[in-house]
Amino acid sequence: MDRDWTAYTKGLLRGEMAKRQITYKGLVEKLAALGISETEANLRNKISRGGFTGAFLIQCLSAMGVSALRLED
Repeated sequence: MDRDWTAYTKGLLRGEMAKRQITYKGLVEKLAALGISETEANLRNKISRGGFTGAFLIQCLSAMGVSALRLED
């Protein structure tokens, strides 16, 4: 299957943010509580580009309280 993995990954992250009604500002605050320093602008750019590491994805998901992630519909 041909898939744009970058778009898929940022879609997963944005989808989890939407499910929880978490804004970029809210995610910055939640990451800060874990000791991870990000600005809102930097976070928005990272997610928009999709250019982030797997570790960053897990940090964001953990900060939002995601305990399980469904990868397929």
